[in-house]
Amino acid sequence: MTPSRTDDARRLTIPRGLALLHLVGGLVGLLAAAALLVEKINSLKDPDYVPTCSINPVLSCGSVMNTPQAEALGIPNPIIGVAGFAALAMLGALLLTGARVPRWVLWAAQAGVTFGIAMVTWLIWQSLYAIGALCPYCMVVWVVMIAVFVMTTVHTLVTVAPRSGLARRLHEYRGVVLTAWYLVVVVLVAERFWDYWSTLV
Repeated sequence: MTPSRTDDARRLTIPRGLALLHLVGGLVGLLAAAALLVEKINSLKDPDYVPTCSINPVLSCGSVMNTPQAEALGIPNPIIGVAGFAALAMLGALLLTGARVPRWVLWAAQAGVTFGIAMVTWLIWQSLYAIGALCPYCMVVWVVMIAVFVMTTVHTLVTVAPRSGLARRLHEYRGVVLTAWYLVVVVLVAERFWDYWSTLV
């Protein structure tokens, strides 16, 4: 059945740059989540297994994997990451073809990245102030998720409210917002583990 003009008018063309971010970010996040899942499986098989991402007392995914926070929703977090990032990568690949997608796809993507950034923000806080260790693979996910959330959210705001001055300004300064977010995380990490970092200088 051929879509009507009304249906076609409700479809959106996502900017190529955002589609590429979804694809690349999804693939990078997928690799990081899959690697962490493999490490989790290996540690379950062998209690004495030392994960390859356990580098020192601070950069130690082994310390993170063995905490309740590593199974926030009752299943290992990497499983959620593998599913979520696979979906994001597939969406990016579809959008790169130039396909016009229904508006609900934009809202579904926004809901997904909002859930992702909420979980990542909670895990950052837990890693810094409850667990006291950093997982290198998780940090890759942090970087990807922050970028995907900022860029997707800015695009959603511009699409929903194209005449909004706030939306236009956020779009114009989205790079600044992203950089500032990264700097905040870097400062928090540096401050929290400064006693250890200072011994390496």
